[in-house]
Amino acid sequence: MWGRGRLEGEFIVPKQHRLAAAIALVCALTALTVPGTAFADPAPTPSATAPAQPRTLEEVGKQIDDLYRQAAAATDAYNLAEEQTKQQSAQIVQLAQEIVKGQEKIKRLKDQAGATARMQYRNGGLPPGAQLMLSGDPETFLTGADALRQGQQAAQGVLGELNRTQADLAAYSKDATAQWKNLEANRVKKEAAKKDITEKITAAEKLQDQLKEQEKQRLAELERKREFDSQTAWLSTGILKEINSSASEQGKKAVKFATDQIGKRYVWGAAGPDTFDCSGLTSQAWIAAGRGIPRTSQEQWARLPHVAIKDMRPGDLIIYFADATHVGMYIGDGAIVHAPRPGRTVTITGAGSMPILGVVRPDK
Repeated sequence: MWGRGRLEGEFIVPKQHRLAAAIALVCALTALTVPGTAFADPAPTPSATAPAQPRTLEEVGKQIDDLYRQAAAATDAYNLAEEQTKQQSAQIVQLAQEIVKGQEKIKRLKDQAGATARMQYRNGGLPPGAQLMLSGDPETFLTGADALRQGQQAAQGVLGELNRTQADLAAYSKDATAQWKNLEANRVKKEAAKKDITEKITAAEKLQDQLKEQEKQRLAELERKREFDSQTAWLSTGILKEINSSASEQGKKAVKFATDQIGKRYVWGAAGPDTFDCSGLTSQAWIAAGRGIPRTSQEQWARLPHVAIKDMRPGDLIIYFADATHVGMYIGDGAIVHAPRPGRTVTITGAGSMPILGVVRPDK
């Protein structure tokens, strides 16, 4: 249906998934084609996220898509701040442990220095060298001079180690303070992103709720047809003739994990086990395959090796839209598995059904 019937001879898309996708495409092909379907104006309600009320069903669909896209971008910002918060928290714990070790070491070194001072006091306050000179015994002087030299070196070593430890302790404290500031900054970013996500999703759902059931069905048909047209145009370039690479062993494991999640709900910020957002699905799939990758679609695009579309293989990640705010996993035969958006579930769709930014390979 998307192209060849097999995943390059190694992964077969389950029949029930093919059937469901085929039914969806048939619906798209038989969809009504009358342009500019009228859409009754809803009662005017002020909204910061949706200032202009759409007048046609097509405009409603576009505005809903735009809101969900904006929510996806905010979700990426939230996920990145969350990931950085986890890393910074771990670093603060490590720094705190180093500070405790440093404080214990300083106490031990000061105790050693104090013991030396107390010994000198017991000897009448005279320096060890002066005591040797006054001893009047040449043999005692020679033996003591060697011990004195060793003792002075040891004392200098204690003082040097004490200075280094104090400098390390100051550096640890400075780093910990900086990490606390970063932690607070990321907390603020997370709260702002969360507010943005909630507003965009609420506005999109409000637009959907204002539609009659027949209009919702028609809107779904228009969306399926748009995806089908995009996929058909992508396939018409002959791209599948060039894509013939087999999945790696890790790629097979990642594909299996991702396809096993089909039917689970999309929830922004979620990374399993029962709900996922788009990058939560792909990152967890590759963790299951034994390779950790960045949490967000934008970081996956920025930090993972890029490969040409013609060279992609099952398990590779396809990044969508110019701002890299969506990601799906290529499973072969011109298809991806992905977590689409709020209100949807993990599903299989055409790899070319959305604007492709590029492809990245986690196990390159």
